[in-house]
Amino acid sequence: MNKSKLIKNCQVCKSKNLQSIIFLGYMPPVNLLHKIGTDIKNEEMFPLELVRCKSCGLVQINLEVSKEILFPFEYPYLSGTTKVLTENFKDLFNEVKRLKLINKDDLVLDIGSNDGSLLSNFHNNGFKALGIEPSKAAKVAISKGINTINEYFTKKITVDVKKKFGFVKILTAANVFAHISNPKELIKNIVSILDKDGVFISESHYLPTLLKTVQYDTIYHEHLRYYHLDSLRKLFEYEGLKIFYAKKIKTHGGSIRVYASKSNKYKMDKSVKSILKEEANNGIIDGSALFSLKNKIVRSKLDLLSLISSIKSKKKRIFGIGAPSRASTLISYLGIDDGIIDCVLEVSNSHKINCLMPGTKIPILDEKKLFKEKPDYVLLLSWHISSFLIKILRKKGFRGKFIIPLPKPKIIG
Repeated sequence: MNKSKLIKNCQVCKSKNLQSIIFLGYMPPVNLLHKIGTDIKNEEMFPLELVRCKSCGLVQINLEVSKEILFPFEYPYLSGTTKVLTENFKDLFNEVKRLKLINKDDLVLDIGSNDGSLLSNFHNNGFKALGIEPSKAAKVAISKGINTINEYFTKKITVDVKKKFGFVKILTAANVFAHISNPKELIKNIVSILDKDGVFISESHYLPTLLKTVQYDTIYHEHLRYYHLDSLRKLFEYEGLKIFYAKKIKTHGGSIRVYASKSNKYKMDKSVKSILKEEANNGIIDGSALFSLKNKIVRSKLDLLSLISSIKSKKKRIFGIGAPSRASTLISYLGIDDGIIDCVLEVSNSHKINCLMPGTKIPILDEKKLFKEKPDYVLLLSWHISSFLIKILRKKGFRGKFIIPLPKPKIIG
């Protein structure tokens, strides 16, 4: 099995005219977790570089790591454990109803359906729901009564689905659309399974928000591409999909939800032109907004290391809070080890507990340890929901101080 391959061309337009934005170093797969006490003889590390296509404007990484490594059957992620995501999926469901895009007899298909948290909104309200999910999270969805195919989304799967279930009216891909290689083939497969009035709804990390808030921690190998609305528009047009509605959402520190269809039934909402105009005015489409990103990331890294160094020089203890995928990039890029933060804590039902943070010896432990040992500081690795976390941890009794790592490192408390 080839573990990785260089991406020398734009993933969409195939141009070789790629411009480097920043090289973040050699990184482990962000969800490759070893159990505490495992005798680790070899840790997988892969180069991570962000580049921009000067021909079409797509921002992408330049290495594709095998999906069997990044998204194995044991993939340790359940979307239903994150309140922000479950609320977002409920909002998507209500939006689909508000836009009058679905009838009771229509089929809803979710690519990368995970534990069925998105589809449960449709399933529990009497709609036909079908998931495609390669990891063991599919078992959780099936236990909820949600029909789920435990496979990767491929051309063969689209043929099988059409034969068994018919064409799809609503096809969703929430935070998975940028994970799948060969985006043009992906769009072709999506279009092939859509009903004549079918709608494709994607949610992706939003590049302008990444730039504004210096979210280098969202750059990792699972994310092959970083979209803005204009880059999505260009990609969709290859297969005749037209964007008719777009909305910025809060998930994952800032994402964009986009509705597209080949049908002329749907009138373009003013939201599309508004966001495209905003992207043009802010240097997103011509790429000028990316020129300063490297310096901002380096400055942020140095400021955070200086802040942590100052705290450790006073012999204070620091625990990490939250072990999302993005935490691995931040910890690896900064070079943090268990001599700097004692541990990373997760809520009691997390399946990441008793594992090690990727590429380190930092243990992931139950958050009960926080209230027993009462460290001086906690580093909020899910900093994009810091207000929510601070409120919860204060309510549970933590009286120490909070380190917010991005976009500008600061201490609260």
